Amino acid sequence: MQIMKDHTFSSLIRLNIGGKKFCTTIDTLTQGEPDSMLAAMFRGRFMVSEDPDKGYVFIDRDGKHFRHILNWLRDGVVPTLTDAGYSELMREAEYYQLLDLSYVDFSYASLQNVLFSRANLLCAKFRDVDAEGSIFHNATLRECEFTGANLRGAFLAGANLQSATLQDACLVDCNFCGANLRSAHLQTADLTNANFEGANLEGANLKGAKLNNANLKGANLQRAYLRHVNLQNAHLEDAKLDGANLLGAIR
Repeated sequence: MQIMKDHTFSSLIRLNIGGKKFCTTIDTLTQGEPDSMLAAMFRGRFMVSEDPDKGYVFIDRDGKHFRHILNWLRDGVVPTLTDAGYSELMREAEYYQLLDLSYVDFSYASLQNVLFSRANLLCAKFRDVDAEGSIFHNATLRECEFTGANLRGAFLAGANLQSATLQDACLVDCNFCGANLRSAHLQTADLTNANFEGANLEGANLKGAKLNNANLKGANLQRAYLRHVNLQNAHLEDAKLDGANLLGAIR
């Protein structure tokens, strides 16, 4: 292992990613996602393992999806992959710190146990996806669409879901602790055993939602639409219900 400091590169750079060879430009690596690990590597100091093929920078990662990473940097678009491919690509994206996934359409994909922590998913579409057990901790999910999605057991603590659509979604056992769900659409969603402790649901629409054994302790439900919602087994200690529409709700 050797350290190279303040190296002046030509416009082209050759990469060896786990044995697969690629050629790209410095601009692609540094300008496509300026906050990424790749941009940091090739702007200044970086670690490079010795490569038997002179002139190649070696990165010890699986090169299977690196061409998609390069196209992502070139075009700003996440490629369309098979269901299993998304999970693998997201692991590589997390490593390279490529976290801008705004407006991406993941609809109908299988995204089980995928890591989306801190990702920018503004206006992304997850319609009818199977994202069971996925992690969206502190992710930006404003105005996202999760209609009909399976998010059973997903971790969404601290996520920004303002104005997101989760209608008809399976949210059983989800963790929304401290999440921002202002004006979110949760009609007829299954929220059984979901944890909303400290979450902000001001103005959210929960018409017809299932809240059996849901934890809403300390949640902000001001002006939330809760007509005909069954709250009998929900935990509402210290919840704010000022102005909430509770007509026909069972408490």
